[in-house]
Amino acid sequence: MGVVKKIARKLKDDQEKGSREKVIEELFNDFNRSRFTVYKMNFVRGIFFGFGSVVGGTLVVTIFVLLLNLFVDLPGGIGNFIESIQNSIKSDV
Repeated sequence: MGVVKKIARKLKDDQEKGSREKVIEELFNDFNRSRFTVYKMNFVRGIFFGFGSVVGGTLVVTIFVLLLNLFVDLPGGIGNFIESIQNSIKSDV
């Protein structure tokens, strides 16, 4: 009897999943009537994602360089290495 209940439960779950997928598909089609609209929206999202990535990367590198400035006076090879990185960054600007 347990096997029959498991099969019945599996069928019910599959029907609910299919129904949910159909509702989501209908909502998507209601909001986006043409493929051109979808492509345009994804293109704009991609531009903003790229811009945000560049700005975020710039902030991370800036914070990293500022932290390097704090540790220039480290003894040994670490201080010299950090100083060479700073000099190369300054020469590029």
